[in-house]
Amino acid sequence: MRISAKARYGLSSMICLAQKYNTGECTTIISLSEKLKISKIYLEQVFSLLKRAGLVSSTKGSQGGYQLADDPKKISSYDILSSIEAALFEKTGETVLSSDEAIEKTMQQEVFKKLDDNIKAALSEITLADLANETEKQSSKDGYMFYL
Repeated sequence: MRISAKARYGLSSMICLAQKYNTGECTTIISLSEKLKISKIYLEQVFSLLKRAGLVSSTKGSQGGYQLADDPKKISSYDILSSIEAALFEKTGETVLSSDEAIEKTMQQEVFKKLDDNIKAALSEITLADLANETEKQSSKDGYMFYL
């Protein structure tokens, strides 16, 4: 499975917002761009899609930026990826319907539908809170602990 850079950037940006969720602070595109080393213009496109999907809200002004629109426990990775990468979740097109309807129905039911259902189920189980918590664990593993 191939997930576009836009979807990966969206997911990583949402993890950053989830890490600040309890502070109530807004996060600017510029700060995300600098932290994640992603083009500001590209992130603006990503956040436009996330906002349209109702996953983030924006605040204008000097203290403005973006925040999660809901609790990270209620936002799944499926919600994020499907808002950015619609083609990833589109129904697989017909292949041999005109030449062999039985083969086509078999492929659709036994392969493509099962695959789509399993991908959706797996991504729906992974919440943004899970990803933020795992990121914190990974960050602490990379850090050094000194005892005096």
